[in-house]
Amino acid sequence: MRIKCYCDLYVSDGLKRKKNKILKKLMDRTLQPSLYILTLARGEQNLLEFYPALLLQQPWYDDAEVFVVGIAEGYDAAVYLVEEIVRQVLEETGETDIRRFLAERQGRFEEGLA
Repeated sequence: MRIKCYCDLYVSDGLKRKKNKILKKLMDRTLQPSLYILTLARGEQNLLEFYPALLLQQPWYDDAEVFVVGIAEGYDAAVYLVEEIVRQVLEETGETDIRRFLAERQGRFEEGLA
């Protein structure tokens, strides 16, 4: 599994101090039962998905590439992070095209412009 993280990763309040440790465990596929990850949706009709990190233990993720845009401690925190992302994108762009917003910011980061 290849995990790529968004340059300005969204993190729920309870995880901010432990972010790097959590990301290392995520990359190593260590069990983290309360962790939820937010990713870009696989289908174009949806914007974001979130699910328990435990799902990454499934064999079909062995060859998958996952673009993580956020991590949250529990379901409620994941829902709140989605709301926060939508709110930020709407305030900054006047639109809700989350996929384009994240892709543009990530592109600028990777080019060294951010």
